[in-house]
Amino acid sequence: MKKAKNVDEYIAGFPAETGVLLTKLRAAVKEAAPMAEEIISYGMPAYKLKGRLLYFAAFSKHIGFYPMPSGIREFREQIAKYKFANGSVQFPLDKPLPVTLITKIVKFRVKENMMKAELKKQKKVKPEHAKK
Repeated sequence: MKKAKNVDEYIAGFPAETGVLLTKLRAAVKEAAPMAEEIISYGMPAYKLKGRLLYFAAFSKHIGFYPMPSGIREFREQIAKYKFANGSVQFPLDKPLPVTLITKIVKFRVKENMMKAELKKQKKVKPEHAKK
């Protein structure tokens, strides 16, 4: 497959059945994180919002979903029925895509990135008594 320039090209490069699942996943991400920037990174769809949010990619038998290690830890019980690792979960192509779970994970990651950005911002602001 030639390297996609955008997510539309990426999805178009797969068989129709896989494309339907990728489109559903993309729609869930965009709905849960409407302010996120959609890009291609490491050859796969990626989303950024105050830092890296998540990635996804299609393979011959599954869709890999990469919500960073914190997204996997937070939803470990809910993803236990899928093959997963430290920062990824595999959704089989022959099973329904768990859109509700994906949406929850994305919303968690958005909240996490926003909180991290706010903490970083607060650390940059020096207390009044320290300005001498």
